[in-house]
Amino acid sequence: MMLILNVVYVLIAIAIIALVLMQRGSGAQAGSGFGAGASGTVFGARGASNFLSKSTKWLAIAFFGITLFMAWHASHSARPTTQQNLGVMTAQQQGPAAATPAAGELPAQPTTVPATPATQQSAPTTVPSAAPAPTDAAGQPAPVQPPAQAPAQGG
Repeated sequence: MMLILNVVYVLIAIAIIALVLMQRGSGAQAGSGFGAGASGTVFGARGASNFLSKSTKWLAIAFFGITLFMAWHASHSARPTTQQNLGVMTAQQQGPAAATPAAGELPAQPTTVPATPATQQSAPTTVPSAAPAPTDAAGQPAPVQPPAQAPAQGG
């Protein structure tokens, strides 16, 4: 039933869009009202509504009615799930509830951190040595000079 209602809902929406685009706005005759006088009223009362405006009105009523029904049906047909498949999380064991820390106290760190395997060897920590710092003739470190800047061009 909901599938048929969804198809009707989309068709009504497309029909409303088409009918609204085919209609002429109330300001369409405003230019002629100020010029040649072909129009008796500018933005004034219109006569009997035509077929396009009547059908747009009824399609809009049907559109909002279907919208309200589908929202009501979705909220009343929702069933709570009794058990969700959490995958890996279902195998996780629940630990004892931790006590809340007092004011100004840090919470205790979890103790379920896995230890590093004993068979794993640490990587060598040798760092290649840097190039020696430049020295002057007396063996003292040479002062570092900032790079020369190009003179500013005035304009």
